[in-house]
Amino acid sequence: MSTLLEVTDAHVSYGKVEAVRSVSLTVAENEIVTIIGANGAGKTTLLSAIMGVFPLKGRVSFLGEDLARYEIEDRVARGLCLVPEHRELFASMNVEDNLQLGAFRMSKAHATRGFEHVYTLFPKLKERRKQLAGTLSGGEQQMLAMGRALMGAPKMLMLDEPSLGLAPIIVAGIFEIVAKLRQEGVSVLLVEQNAKAALNVADRAYVMELGEFVLNGKAADIATDPRVAASYLGFAEVAAS
Repeated sequence: MSTLLEVTDAHVSYGKVEAVRSVSLTVAENEIVTIIGANGAGKTTLLSAIMGVFPLKGRVSFLGEDLARYEIEDRVARGLCLVPEHRELFASMNVEDNLQLGAFRMSKAHATRGFEHVYTLFPKLKERRKQLAGTLSGGEQQMLAMGRALMGAPKMLMLDEPSLGLAPIIVAGIFEIVAKLRQEGVSVLLVEQNAKAALNVADRAYVMELGEFVLNGKAADIATDPRVAASYLGFAEVAAS
C-alpha cells in the first residue's frame, strides 16, 4: 500500500506551551489508523494542525505533496477532510442543507451521487432530511457530521472522537461505518478515547501521552501491550479476552 498521509517531526504550540512535540505518523491507502490517549494528550490539536487550523512546524504531505502552502479549503479539495470533535453542524439548517454544504466544490452530478451514498450509509438521515440539525439526537448528529464530510468524496477522513457522548449501541454502528469506509477505499485517521473500540477497528495505532507518541504498531499488538492494558483498557478486560 502506498502512503497517503505522512506527518514528519510535527510540533504545535499554543503561545509558549508546546502541545505536540516531535510527532511523526503515516496513513496508507485503504488503512485505518487510530491515535489513542487520555484527554489533553494533544490528539485533537494534532488533527487540527494537519487540517491547517493551527500552524504546524514540521512537514505534512498528502499524496506526496507538501500541504504547507494550502489553506483548509484547498486541503479539502485535495481529498483530506476532518470531522471535528464537536461536529460543528449548522443547527438552524436542516439535514439536507448541512449535507449540501459538504459538496460546495462538487458538481451537481457529484453532489447527487454524494446524497445517494450518504443516505445508503445512514438511512436515518434520509428519514430526517428535512429536520433541523439542532433537533437530532447525538448519534444522528454524528452521522450528519460524517455524512457532510463524505459529500466531498474524500480520499481520507480524519475523525475526532466520533463516539463522544454516544450510547454503546450507537458507537458500535458508527465504527461499523468506519470499517465500511475502508472497504470503499477511504482511509481513516481516528482519534478516540474509547481505546477498545478504536483498536478493534484499526489496522495500526499510535499511543499519545503529553503531546508525544510513546508507542505505535499493529492495533492488535497495541491492544495486548501491558502498558495500554493498564492505562486504557483495564487489566480485567485483557485477562478476559
